Amino acid sequence: MPATPLVCVVDSYGLSKNLVDAFLRRGAAVVRVQSTPDVPATCRGPFDLSDYRDNIVHRGDLAATARAVAAHRPVAVVAGGETGVELADALSELLGLPTNGTALSAARSNKYLMVETVSQAGLAAARQAFVTDERAVRAWHGSVGGRIVVKPLRSAAGNGVHFCDTPEESAAAVRAVIGSQNVFSERNTAAVAQEYLRGTEYRVNTVSRDRVHRVCEIWRTTRITANGVADLSDTVYLMPRRGEVQDRLSAYAGEVLDALGIRHGPAHVEIKIIAAGPVLVEAGARIGGTHLPHYAQLARGASQLDWTVDAYLDPDRFMARHKDDDPRALHCAFVGLVSPFSGTLRGYPYLEQLRALESFHEVRVAVAPGQRIRRTVDDLSYPAIVVLLHDSEETVLRDANTIRYLDGPSFYDMTDLGPE
Repeated sequence: MPATPLVCVVDSYGLSKNLVDAFLRRGAAVVRVQSTPDVPATCRGPFDLSDYRDNIVHRGDLAATARAVAAHRPVAVVAGGETGVELADALSELLGLPTNGTALSAARSNKYLMVETVSQAGLAAARQAFVTDERAVRAWHGSVGGRIVVKPLRSAAGNGVHFCDTPEESAAAVRAVIGSQNVFSERNTAAVAQEYLRGTEYRVNTVSRDRVHRVCEIWRTTRITANGVADLSDTVYLMPRRGEVQDRLSAYAGEVLDALGIRHGPAHVEIKIIAAGPVLVEAGARIGGTHLPHYAQLARGASQLDWTVDAYLDPDRFMARHKDDDPRALHCAFVGLVSPFSGTLRGYPYLEQLRALESFHEVRVAVAPGQRIRRTVDDLSYPAIVVLLHDSEETVLRDANTIRYLDGPSFYDMTDLGPE
């Protein structure tokens, strides 16, 4: 390894800068690789490239991009986000670096193939159908019965997910999905319909090296019905590292990683525990989103960020410590505010009451007074997120419930109400 190791991060947009910063803090240099000439709409904005040794834009010629990357002699190529997974797989494989390979790349990105692959490996998985028109989804919903979920084959942050109780609702969801753009600015040509899994959902963030898996943190989600969404995620809680539920989740997550060929690097696995046991919702071969690894780092002294750096820069250290407990054991919650309105926001009258909560750590405001606000329907439309951090779990739980109590129509002072 050279004196200053260099890592290539594919699609370092937005929150993945946390991963870049983690590599920089450990003395590595970073090259940014952009998987497409055009930046996805949800990622657009000014980019500060001063932290990067180079910025390589992939224009469809894999060999040319690989030569440009190889010139920097990287020790690793890592996906910064969901859009970078397949190119990171291809570059790392072509350059002979630690890689998950390309054989199962599609299964790590396509939500239908993902569940099919896990099912074929003998793991519990949801019943599902690949649908290209509303007639097919009507028939499938009628055969399955109950509630089903319709979503794009590729997306993130709950965008484009529909919870449907009748075949007519499923047909409308397919019409809404097919032909629209997902959050990666790709046109949806098909959709996946899956049975609705009734159970608590967990987000399991992992890091792997040579098929040795470290479960870095587990977050438990809570959900509400709001704004026409039957199953809207509103809060995530960082769980203690050890426990009966955590053990079940860790074992199942490891099997999912093996089934999807994730041998190296970070992964984000969403799992529901239903009556029969753990079942995969979906997975991503990249760092967990919404700043969760950053706050796990504050609460536990180490997170998926640190373990990813170890896996690529110091694999011996990773192998020696992958079963260790974390240095700290604080409790953390990530509480999304749920706006019932679309229009122009004048202000948040009760925001100072949130700041006064005992476990308050910070509030991340996405919509400031004077800006347009929209009804919250997914993880991309929280107007603000409140982070709670405390050594008492009960204090965090109490304050999260207080936020949900205060967060209603009177929390938003509007100058006008408008369309979505």
